[in-house]
Amino acid sequence: MKRFMELVRECLTGIREIMPWDLVERMKANPDLLVLDVREPYEFDAMRIPGSLNVPRGILESACEWDYEETVPELVRARNREIVIVCRSGNRSILAAHAMQVLGYRNVASLQTGLRGWKDYEQPLQTAGGAEVDLDDADEYFTPRLRPDQLRPKDWETAAPSGSGA
Repeated sequence: MKRFMELVRECLTGIREIMPWDLVERMKANPDLLVLDVREPYEFDAMRIPGSLNVPRGILESACEWDYEETVPELVRARNREIVIVCRSGNRSILAAHAMQVLGYRNVASLQTGLRGWKDYEQPLQTAGGAEVDLDDADEYFTPRLRPDQLRPKDWETAAPSGSGA
């Protein structure tokens, strides 16, 4: 059984990553660049890179194809565009870039460090309404908040439960 970060590391071997300062340069050099944000809509509404497109990771594959309720025409037409995929920390974007490459997208990259790194590089973020996000507020937003029930119990085994067929 693999864990989340093991899956991310496996997918990373075939994914190009860029740093926030590289994305700033790419955005200047290529006005047709698509910044694809794969976070959930509530995350995207709270703060985003101006001009980015939101397609949540959970519907990405069907959003990349015609004839699905989730189809996003701009994304389907972007197969040959330069695409930089972003998420909160740079992990979901790696999985998304891997999936898009499998689906035939030719020029995708993941933003290493995600929006946290973008904020740390002091680049602009905006709300759903277009208001600029204060970077101190962004610091607070990006502070992890795990509930007690989300923490691994001390007696948790990493092996698959018996009888699971794994």
